[in-house]
Amino acid sequence: MCGFAGFSDFNDELLDEKYLWMALARRMARRLSHRGPDGQGAQVSSHCALAHMRLAVMDPQNGQQPMTVVREGKACTIAYNGELYNAPELRASLESQGYSFLTDCDTEVVLNAYLCYGEDCPEKLNGIFAFAVDDGIRDRLFLCRDRFGVKPLFYTIQNDRLAFASEIKGLFEFPGVNPVLGREGLCEVFGLGPARTPGHGVFEGIHELLPGHFALFDREGFRERSYFELTAAPHAASYEETVETLRELLLDTVHRQLAADVPLCTFLSGGLDSSVVTAIAAGILKERGQRLSTYSFEFEGNEAYFTPSSFQPDRDQDWAERVSRELGTDHHTLLCTNDQLADSLFEAVIAKDLPGMADIDGSLLHFCRQVKQNHVVALCGECADEIFGGYPWFHRREMFDGSRFPWSGNLELRQSLLNPELREQLRLEDYVSQRLGETLETVPALPGENPEQVRMRQLSCLNMRWFMATLLDRKDRCSMASGLEVRVPYCDHRIAQYLYNVPWDFKCPGGEPKGLLRDAARGLLPEEILRRKKSPYPKTHNPGYEAILKQRLRYILRDSLQPIHKLLSEEAVQGLLDQSFDYGKPWFGQLMAGPQLLAYLIQVNYWLLHYNIYIDL
Repeated sequence: MCGFAGFSDFNDELLDEKYLWMALARRMARRLSHRGPDGQGAQVSSHCALAHMRLAVMDPQNGQQPMTVVREGKACTIAYNGELYNAPELRASLESQGYSFLTDCDTEVVLNAYLCYGEDCPEKLNGIFAFAVDDGIRDRLFLCRDRFGVKPLFYTIQNDRLAFASEIKGLFEFPGVNPVLGREGLCEVFGLGPARTPGHGVFEGIHELLPGHFALFDREGFRERSYFELTAAPHAASYEETVETLRELLLDTVHRQLAADVPLCTFLSGGLDSSVVTAIAAGILKERGQRLSTYSFEFEGNEAYFTPSSFQPDRDQDWAERVSRELGTDHHTLLCTNDQLADSLFEAVIAKDLPGMADIDGSLLHFCRQVKQNHVVALCGECADEIFGGYPWFHRREMFDGSRFPWSGNLELRQSLLNPELREQLRLEDYVSQRLGETLETVPALPGENPEQVRMRQLSCLNMRWFMATLLDRKDRCSMASGLEVRVPYCDHRIAQYLYNVPWDFKCPGGEPKGLLRDAARGLLPEEILRRKKSPYPKTHNPGYEAILKQRLRYILRDSLQPIHKLLSEEAVQGLLDQSFDYGKPWFGQLMAGPQLLAYLIQVNYWLLHYNIYIDL
């Protein structure tokens, strides 16, 4: 895992001022130094400048980037961020076609795959990745991103010059790129946030390369194209055959993702998803004579203040320790205090360049920093709920009727926080409906499917394109802020595509959420662990944290120079401060309840201030 940045211009000869442009590319990449603490490099060609910050995971002694291969006197140079899980097979295939290798790192495999297959290269890759290729052979720049957007890539076009970076902060080093927020950006923050429209960079003129897409930039301009979309197809296999196929996919995926030349661990909550990944990983490492390290997360005071809800029925800690004992892992429980959690809100904004899931983001960043003290790579159970249909809105019909995003139904609360003039200008209801409608129009379905079948496909697509994207963005930014690589086995495109066409009564046999996954994992864990009810990523229930948030937000309201005054209704925010919150009623997802709304507003204010954002309506 790494970070990279650069720019391309086919109307200018960059080599005429090579060191000037190299210095600019290096400045852009240095903003991403947290992503790659193990090395750096830069290179300039006639029409492209690339700079790279490296986190060494495979072949640490080699694989420096940017990496160049010369063919018939012409150079092809890559800057790459990711992990390729089918590197051995792809390397063997390329060697059989005459390609040679000087390193054991997957960067060289991706570069040679591009040389061999050109625009068809992404379809050959199984992994998580974003990369840029300065192609001197075809005289163009090639940008690419993995199928579900696990790895980020943003870009902007300024006066026919394309600038790109792994994170938005890298673009702000490029001349003429400024943090400007228009109507759409405000609608993203207040209408959809902490989710974000796929491809939308929130700031004016900044875009995100869509997951499953590549882009070409040359003298003809910029073109973005899709190489992967979910497809609808009949599912002819029996339930027993489906269970067996899924089990084989899970075993293969985790096995592939254990490849690393650095210390590796798993996140273990004691829930179904992380326990299955951990069980497979522990079994494989045990065969190698190794013991797996595992981590769970807890918050100060939760043993006293935790209150069960329909979204979070019990605490993780006892379950995590039980799974660890069962599997024989070296387990560690990490703690986050109220003050650490409140302070993490600001660091999380800088990590994402945007307000996010408040303390849900901040706590992950805090925990990842602790994990990084001993490990460089972690596997987690993220994405299973989106792919297997584990969230409550898959099972409660009242939570999704096609008119609202199911994880963000209380739009009235969001609108009430805005000052009346801004509320009228933004028309959040219209904006959110437009974005939802755009997605629903593109849901793949089969002819003749009944309304309920179509509805479940809609939920699957919405969750993978939106909610999963939000969690993957959070996972990447909060882990890479610490130089920790987190892998997501359930996000393997083979599993996602297969499950998209599995009937709902197979995914949820007898009405049991994720029953298919539970049956596929039978024998890996005790039945009581496999049948545990869903419990999401943990959060604090300590009222001391809420008190800190209210104190900080009151300070912001008293200071008339704080930028958020331009946007919010002070009366509405004061009303939030005067109430006690129901921790079991989230306004976004399953976890973001009243305290997280206060934290989100604090993040928005800090974001406006720290990035010196200009609002242009």
